[in-house]
Amino acid sequence: MAGHRLDPIDRQILAELQADGRMTNVELAKRVGISAPPCLRRVRTLEEAGYIRGYHADIDARELGFEVQVFAMVRLQSQAERDLSAFEAHCRALPLVRECHMLNGEIDFILKCVAPDLSTFQTFLTEQLTSAANVASVKTSLVIRCAKDDPGLSFEVLEARLAKRA
Repeated sequence: MAGHRLDPIDRQILAELQADGRMTNVELAKRVGISAPPCLRRVRTLEEAGYIRGYHADIDARELGFEVQVFAMVRLQSQAERDLSAFEAHCRALPLVRECHMLNGEIDFILKCVAPDLSTFQTFLTEQLTSAANVASVKTSLVIRCAKDDPGLSFEVLEARLAKRA
């Protein structure tokens, strides 16, 4: 299935599950206007095709004592593919790194790091990040507050784009 091949019901199923992944199949079927058995078949097809990668709880990090969120901008000494891949593998092994994105431009990677306190982050920064192989520099920005944290996709934008093409 390619993105443009999903029909409106498939897209509505994805939007509903993105908003509430815990709803029952019966409730989902009611919301999208089909009966439960074909709804379940569609969900399984969307899962198998890779549109649905998993189901997760939205955990409040601060409630669990993770008070520090930092964005780290990393520049590498070498951008050879093997070096990029090695750095990505290193980041995947670091529990404080919650997201790792390769960028185009002066910065090679931006990392979202979450730590319980500043001391833990500082130890991580000096012992695991700046000292990693091939790291030329790391610039960090401490998050003061979050104005928007809206994971997932905007199905409204997708539907508007598809409507323009029709």
